[in-house]
Formats: sequence, C-alpha cells, structure tokens
Amino acid sequence: MSINFQKDIILENDRARLEPLSLSHLEELLPIALNHPTLLQYSPSYFGSRDNLEKYIRNALAAKDQHNRYAFAIFDKEKNAYAGSSSFGNISNHDKRLEIGWTWISKEFQSTGLNKNCKILLLKYAFESLDFERVELRTDSRNAQSRRAIEKIGATYEGELRNHMLMLDGYRRSTVCYSIIKSEWAGIKDTVFSEFV
Repeated sequence: MSINFQKDIILENDRARLEPLSLSHLEELLPIALNHPTLLQYSPSYFGSRDNLEKYIRNALAAKDQHNRYAFAIFDKEKNAYAGSSSFGNISNHDKRLEIGWTWISKEFQSTGLNKNCKILLLKYAFESLDFERVELRTDSRNAQSRRAIEKIGATYEGELRNHMLMLDGYRRSTVCYSIIKSEWAGIKDTVFSEFV
C-alpha cells in the first residue's frame, strides 16, 4: 500500500489523536510556539512567532503537495489540548520506506507518555497498514533528549552524517541516523510497546 496524500489520515488511541496538520491548527499551536521559542533549536526551521509558525505549516503543506511529507497535529485526549506536531517524511512509496520526524511537543506534555503513544500510532500505520519495510528516525547529534527517546523505542543506531545540514545560525549540524525494519517490528511492539498490545 502507498500513502494517499489526498486522504485525511487520522491515527488515534485512548490517549492521542494525530490528524492532518493544516492552517486551521495555527491558533491552537501558536501558544506553544510563543511560550517555547527554542523548542525547534535543533531543527533548521524558524519558530517562536505567529509568522514563523504559519510559515512552518505552509512549508509542511507544500511538502505534502509534493508527496514528500505528511504532517500531523498532535492532540492529547487526556489534557484535551493540542500538544505539537509530528510527520512522516522523506517518503518513498516505491522503496516502502519513510522517516518519522519533524516532531515537537510542548514542554508540559513531555515525559507524560504522549510521545510514546504517538510513536506506536505512527509505527503501526507504517508497518501494518502501509506494509512498509523501513522506518528511519534522524536527529541532530547534539540533541541528547531526542536520541534517548529514539533509542527507547527500540530503533537501531546506523551512523552519523557529518556536517550534514546548515542550521539557521550558520552551524553545520551532524545528523545521527536510526531505523526500525519490518522484521524487527513484531518484537519491538511486543516488548517496548507491550502496554498497547
């Protein structure tokens, strides 16, 4: 199966709902951007103002039109509030692979289990609905919090792309790469995500 970029993909469980990111989410997500302007400090995206958040959403929608990225807004059912965003990106239907990333969650929702709920929804969809072979996860080599989170969900470290990306401040970011492949998914789901099985 391939990702249908025209379809409204909604992924949800008891805790989280992932729905297609749109400009209608601007007002709901704006307080996060204003209150936590450094949330995307390891990303090459502007953040921290209304204009920057609108540009972020418009860029995500443009990438969706190009069939490269499918961005979601994250809604926390427990707190009845929008908490951030995450995406499928670098999508290759032909190669049956994609990347999970572009993830940012407001600080008050971090370490609450919300991110793990989002990851199980995204991984299940990639491996069980799309029947993809590979899911990649990447982050700035300096982002220890993100690296720990990726490692906690059972992803395998594959290496580092040195001086990989130019950041907004002129810094050359090195990117660390992780993956989960289809043959590993059942074991990871039964162990790391056992509370959802």
